Amino acid sequence: MLPCHCLICGERGDNAIDLCATCHHGLPFLRNACLRCALPLPAAAIACGECLRRPPPQVATRAAFVYRAPLDRLLPRAKFHGDLAGLRLLGTLMATALADADRPQALLPLPLHRARLRRRGYDQALELARVLARDLSLPLRDDLLHRVRHTAPQSRLDAAARRRNLRGAFAVRAAVELPAHVAIVDDVMTTGATLQAAATTLRRAGVARVDAWVCARVP
Repeated sequence: MLPCHCLICGERGDNAIDLCATCHHGLPFLRNACLRCALPLPAAAIACGECLRRPPPQVATRAAFVYRAPLDRLLPRAKFHGDLAGLRLLGTLMATALADADRPQALLPLPLHRARLRRRGYDQALELARVLARDLSLPLRDDLLHRVRHTAPQSRLDAAARRRNLRGAFAVRAAVELPAHVAIVDDVMTTGATLQAAATTLRRAGVARVDAWVCARVP
């Protein structure tokens, strides 16, 4: 019943979302990227050099934005400070940006460990996935993948340490029927170590194709 307001500048929202037309126009949409890892590139390419040398377990990665202003304010606020309105807005923008992506049979939010979920009170990937599932009419399966090991925060580690940190971190729940094609949903992709660990777990469990859908990709 209240009017929408822009979560970036505070002005009146446009098109029934919490974003004004000026700020919407200024968002850093990701136009050209590696199709395997979503690394921003000067021009469209099937794969970057790293993915050609060592293909990741996911078949495709799609990111709505490059991680720079104002995403570098919106996403931390949504992830760490309970801005659920921001997550709803970002999920809506993701759905529009990824509307042309290959449709999976299910969306899987990248799970938090239960200890971190208790501290934070919500799972930002699940909140994004709920909006995506609703707007794109896709099944949401948060019952397939779970995090079995409480790992150190990835933001404090370098690339090699990130990979070591995630060994054995994920598991597929027993006695569930797995879709053949799924997309893992997460907020930010930096080195891709977390998504690759989750995708590897799913592939080993029998999922034929795993994609990754993220809100923002760090260059």
